[in-house]
Amino acid sequence: MDTMSLEEKQAQFDEFFIIRHNLKINIKPLPDDTAVPRQADLEEAMPYAFKIAGEMAELDAAALRPLRNLGDHASALAEYLNHQSKKIDLMMSFILQQQDEPEYRRTTIKFGGGGVVVSSPTPLDVGTWAEIKLFLTEEAAAIFCFGEVIACQRDEDDYHIAFIFNRIREQDQELLVRASLHLQTLQLRQRAQNRQEDV
Repeated sequence: MDTMSLEEKQAQFDEFFIIRHNLKINIKPLPDDTAVPRQADLEEAMPYAFKIAGEMAELDAAALRPLRNLGDHASALAEYLNHQSKKIDLMMSFILQQQDEPEYRRTTIKFGGGGVVVSSPTPLDVGTWAEIKLFLTEEAAAIFCFGEVIACQRDEDDYHIAFIFNRIREQDQELLVRASLHLQTLQLRQRAQNRQEDV
């Protein structure tokens, strides 16, 4: 990906579904001389809390999947396990929030599996690399990755900066895709409910 042109990176960014949604994110720009870890070394550079958060999300999904095939007999067990999972999610969310660094905190304008667009009071040059921590509160998850600025545009008093994810674990990218689709479903339900209330 490092050898791709800016146009190719923008096209790859656009390949993924992207949703307008505000999330808390840390953007830590890296100096030009910083060696960004290779994809194979990403997990070594990742804070431990982010490693176990991803593993827990995978285990959670894998544990509940077989119960769906058992029908009504498993509904009470599935409900119990969902409550236990929710407790673990709350604890994990608390642990992940400790990774938030206020000096690098920004807010997403939109996000998807290919990257994010953030609002920032200061611009960043296209090509700037950054360490990114994305906090998905609704999913009780967080993602650590590295991204590169592919666009920076002034918008009134702020800048809208687009980052493509250049170093991200596959399972984290899948989590972002699922989260964006889940949020879109919630938004569509809310719109339908608002329309019904207006009638």
